[in-house]
Amino acid sequence: MNTKISQQTRAEILLEALPYIQKFHQKIIVIKYGGAAMKEPQLRESFAQDVVLLKYIGIHPVIVHGGGPRINQLLEKLNITTRFIDGHRVTDEETMEVVEMVLSGYVNKEIVSLIQKHGGKAIGISGKDANLALARPFFLKKEDESGNSKEISLGQVGTIEKINPEILLDLIKNGYIPVIAPVSPDKEGKSLNINADTMAGAIASALQSEKFILLTDTSGVLHNNQVLTRLTPIRIRELIREGVITGGMLPKVQCCLEALDKGVKRTHIIDGRVPHSILIELFSYEGIGTMISQDSEESEY
Repeated sequence: MNTKISQQTRAEILLEALPYIQKFHQKIIVIKYGGAAMKEPQLRESFAQDVVLLKYIGIHPVIVHGGGPRINQLLEKLNITTRFIDGHRVTDEETMEVVEMVLSGYVNKEIVSLIQKHGGKAIGISGKDANLALARPFFLKKEDESGNSKEISLGQVGTIEKINPEILLDLIKNGYIPVIAPVSPDKEGKSLNINADTMAGAIASALQSEKFILLTDTSGVLHNNQVLTRLTPIRIRELIREGVITGGMLPKVQCCLEALDKGVKRTHIIDGRVPHSILIELFSYEGIGTMISQDSEESEY
């Protein structure tokens, strides 16, 4: 079977992207990078290529990354027992040292190197650099057997209290692609482990970004095995009440809703297992995942 694309088709693909390139020129797009897109070599390469292409055509990507599997691997090698409560890692002082080492060190610099390999100019930072972020301890709310609500400490796990975007704006102005590790200090300077989705959403809000994109290991928000391509906050809340949106998708859509409430134009949940999914979502009418925006009747942008 001949799968070669004709010259005419190539031209049409490029022309389809033109209005999107014009629309997003000089705009900031925050991308949360994690999951399969971070683990598979081919997907790592395509991610870096996408990010570099965005920068070269005048769009400003800002990357916030996770790294849970790498943290688990090193904890296992060091024989440090890790404990989870409802999917949340309990982070004691010893575990936090590993978390910071992996996220701010190994993973962060690996992403920076990969982007630079493909011609980009990236710089790696964490929430601790240049007062980028201020966090406070996060407490998990649970009900006991009597139905009384209680708060459970997860150790050095935090939630974002404030983002100071000046350092990011300076980096963008000087042609850099910021790559951010989700580690932030509290008011005492103590390092806290931040959920990468939460960190990315807070940064998107502080930058008033044009788009906030979550790379996930699913095709998007699903209903009856079909991707719901365009949703509004009202419809999202209906789907939550109906039990359509559950499990790991819940915190992701809630993160998107909060970003929209704080001024982000559009949010996207897309499949990071598909090579070049960022470009497909941004520069084609059909896209590849779920776009959540305030008005479902607005343009395809």
